[in-house]
Amino acid sequence: MRSIAVCLVLAIAVSAFNTEGLSRSAQKHYEQLQQSNWGKAILELAELHASTGGVLNDLVGAIEEMIQQLNDELEELEYNFGVRTNEHNADVQNLTQEIQDADIDIQRSTDTLDNLLKPRREQLKTKIDNLQDNQEFNRKTLAENELIREQQHEEFELQITEYNEAVAAVDDALNLLSTLTNPSLAQIKKFQNSLRKIEARIKPHSKHATLIKALITLAAEQNFSDQGIIRSIVDNLNEFRNAVVDAINDTTAQEAVNLAEFEERVEQLNAEFAEFGRQISKVNIDLVATQEKIDQFTAFIAQRESDRATSVALLDLENEQYAEETQIFTDLRTKYQKDIAVTEQAFELVKGIDFSRIKV
Repeated sequence: MRSIAVCLVLAIAVSAFNTEGLSRSAQKHYEQLQQSNWGKAILELAELHASTGGVLNDLVGAIEEMIQQLNDELEELEYNFGVRTNEHNADVQNLTQEIQDADIDIQRSTDTLDNLLKPRREQLKTKIDNLQDNQEFNRKTLAENELIREQQHEEFELQITEYNEAVAAVDDALNLLSTLTNPSLAQIKKFQNSLRKIEARIKPHSKHATLIKALITLAAEQNFSDQGIIRSIVDNLNEFRNAVVDAINDTTAQEAVNLAEFEERVEQLNAEFAEFGRQISKVNIDLVATQEKIDQFTAFIAQRESDRATSVALLDLENEQYAEETQIFTDLRTKYQKDIAVTEQAFELVKGIDFSRIKV
């Protein structure tokens, strides 16, 4: 245990001395010393010293030196344990702070994820869905407008065809009337057929339908020998022809207006569609950036959770090691204190006894 203890072991073989010459107080100290190995070792050293005729002062000095050495070693033990305790407290404080910092980081990052980034991601996704719905509705509207425009154009072409055929029929009738001076029955029939062709080209609800029907009725009742009747028919046919030509011009003009409105509408719809696309691209960029932040925060939380688990494990290990070291220190300090007390008892005993008078 100590350097002096090595020397004491050499004295173990020495036989016990006779304690008949001791006082009652000394006898009590002697018996107390006999109760511990360390006390026995000191007594054996004293017996050895007496048996060899050693000087008592040397023995007293040796025991005093032993007491001082034990106190020095106890002081060193307590100092080292104090240093270890300070290190332990610092380690516990640092690890506890690391755990608290990790908890704060985890909580803040989780709050940011749950209350900011994830809701924003859902908002951006919803916005993209709405914009895509707008694009889909835009294309549907464009298709409807294209269909309406196609129908309008087909109706225009059909109307122009009917008008042109009506003009051609009127021209045929006028040409035929110009040849009727003393018309034959066959010529009259041919003229009447020309009027029916005109009627066939005119829609029943047209404002000119009544005029054509009146001319057909008039032609059916005439033999066209009266030139006044013929001129009246010619005038009416020319009036009708002019009206049809005006209708052609009006229909053509309306077609141009319809086409311009359609092209303007198509341009507007295409511009809206492109704008929706630009907005989707912009929101997608924001969505990608938001998702990247979510990934970063998720990875950061995982890292901080790992850091926290490491700090907790280190803290538990430190506490366990310190508990073991504390137990070792307590046991050693108790042993030192006990040995010092025994040695001090031996010192008092040795100072009060003349070993030269004791039989070995």
